Amino acid sequence: MTDLASRSELVEIAEIADVDGRRLRVLRPDPAVDLAAAEVAVRDLLVALGHDPASEHLTDTPRRVARAYAELLTPRSFDLTTFPNEEGYDELVLARDIPFQSLCQHHLLPFHGVAHVGYIPNGRILGLSKLARVVELFARGLQVQERLTCQVAGWLEERLEPKGVGVVLEAEHLCMSLRGVKAAGSRTVTSALRGLVRNDPRTRTEFFGLTGRAG
Repeated sequence: MTDLASRSELVEIAEIADVDGRRLRVLRPDPAVDLAAAEVAVRDLLVALGHDPASEHLTDTPRRVARAYAELLTPRSFDLTTFPNEEGYDELVLARDIPFQSLCQHHLLPFHGVAHVGYIPNGRILGLSKLARVVELFARGLQVQERLTCQVAGWLEERLEPKGVGVVLEAEHLCMSLRGVKAAGSRTVTSALRGLVRNDPRTRTEFFGLTGRAG
């Protein structure tokens, strides 16, 4: 399997006992950000860029930048809440316009936009807020949009075993709008489809229609 299509190798699921039986806490076991080393690196970068980190306006900049990157690179853990699909619901469930932000691994500049995430339930349905949590789980890191899209789709496919999954991301990349070509306002769109959403023309068309994009 290619690196682009890799799925849950970055995610660990820990089981935590609950009074009602069992609940699953989702976390990503990344090494902790070394804040002290990051502050030194930011201070060195300021010097390399021709600025004095001891000046009044920059004395606290290394600390601020280190903590900002730590926040951007650390997803929040969450409880994976699923329920039996007792009604046998077999149509699309879609959460539109989920805001997200991530860091381009090539330039360390943000890209941000919205995610549209849908699936066709099988045996279990997912708490709706968890669709947004899964997007954040993979977005909080050094990423490329193509891999992020595949990871969200692959994780839902593995954990829920649904009949189909569809993910569309629309994002503006600051490495493209602030530098280089300076194409401010342009948005990159990526999609990842699994199961019926990919293979059934009617479902595929319905999914893209619900996301506001032509199939």
